[in-house]
Amino acid sequence: MSKPPSRRPSAPAANGRPNGPRQGHRPGGKGPGGKGPGGNAPGNNRPEKRALSARAAALRLLTAVLGETPRLLSELREAPWLAAMPAPERARAQRLATEGLRQLERCDRLLDRHLKKAPPLPVQNVLRLGTWELASGGAAHGVVNDWVNETARMQAHGHLKGLVNAVLRKVAAEAPAEWPKLRAPRLADWLREPLAEAYGRERILAFETAHAAGAPLDLTPRNASQAADWAAKLGGTLLPTGSIRLTGPVQVSALPGYDDGAWWIQDAAAALPAKLLGDVTGKSVLDLCAAPGGKTLQLAAAGAKVTALDISESRLLRLRENLARTGLTAKILAADALEHQGNYDAILLDAPCSATGTIRRHPDLPLARDGAEIGELIGLQEAMLEHALTLLKPGGTLIFCTCSLIPDEGECQVEDALARHPDLQVLRPTLEGIAPDWITEEGGLRTTPDLWPEAGGMDGFYMAALHKPD
Repeated sequence: MSKPPSRRPSAPAANGRPNGPRQGHRPGGKGPGGKGPGGNAPGNNRPEKRALSARAAALRLLTAVLGETPRLLSELREAPWLAAMPAPERARAQRLATEGLRQLERCDRLLDRHLKKAPPLPVQNVLRLGTWELASGGAAHGVVNDWVNETARMQAHGHLKGLVNAVLRKVAAEAPAEWPKLRAPRLADWLREPLAEAYGRERILAFETAHAAGAPLDLTPRNASQAADWAAKLGGTLLPTGSIRLTGPVQVSALPGYDDGAWWIQDAAAALPAKLLGDVTGKSVLDLCAAPGGKTLQLAAAGAKVTALDISESRLLRLRENLARTGLTAKILAADALEHQGNYDAILLDAPCSATGTIRRHPDLPLARDGAEIGELIGLQEAMLEHALTLLKPGGTLIFCTCSLIPDEGECQVEDALARHPDLQVLRPTLEGIAPDWITEEGGLRTTPDLWPEAGGMDGFYMAALHKPD
């Protein structure tokens, strides 16, 4: 793998749908996995008379993401109509919507062969979800009939049930042979072009292949010395960096060790920034923008005296729950990161960002966003980094990290900080399991989705350890 870029490419175009951030956390939470405002789907504020079927709920989710006022799936997670569903049906709906979004381009390529013009969006989404089910091995008779019935229930579009029936039957006949021939879905242009400028088009094709494959489940063990034992107990793989990887569908709460808090969910790349701090035993460590809390748990498990700060009290609830489950302790603060005062031995700043490194898990992100918020996020990252440095004791270390693939939100931020503060030192990472070419020119660490392709990839992350002189 060639070295990642350290100079600034053209920023993504900002062309509508502004999503300005609030200080102290990512818009809608820390990346697309955060809890959003929920509510009913656009255009439907009536209370639900009955719980929706998984397919009906998946259709509503897909239409909310792709509609005139796009929403992220994470923003709909607590919607009353979704919460009212039985847990298995709700999970099935979310999986179906997520995979439909992940494979949207492939679905449209199959459908375009049988459509003279695009039908109304709800019907188009019926066809997309039906196509994905058929392509992934769903029984043709049941899939087609259920989606025809779903269309028939649409007040405005029920007359198109015949179209749905005819098109999905044709797709069922050709999908087994044609689906494997289709290329991995491309990123939206607003993101693809600047990333291609930064990494090269060959790398972007590898990113897109990784995005299309989705993401396995990674776990961080509470006790690092027991990682191999827990990997064996869970039937997982111990990754070179110490995370445990599980493949295939699992019910997390039913796994061994869940109730005892022996581990927590955390992508292998997201587990690296806290490790850059080395031995934190007895040190005062501030985790800025802490929710949902994986890094707080790591620091607490390593013996640090952790203060976990996030602007969102509701998102901190999940952190409190995980602390209780794992038996770990931390001081929790719901506050604005730019207003916080204190003096710490070490600081971990997981700054608000575009979250473009998490598209393997959140394929809705490049479809529901258009990059309009990134310029403001870059300014916020700089402000938070500058303020965090004032909270760091002499001789302390600050970890700056973002789950973004865009160098403006990573490498360039650190290069600019070094130019503003010539006395800062970058501590080059020496973590177990990382490759030399993950280390960037300025001494940071860059991960991308195409790493470990045989093992299932990892999130895109940038991180750097900035040491303040005594």
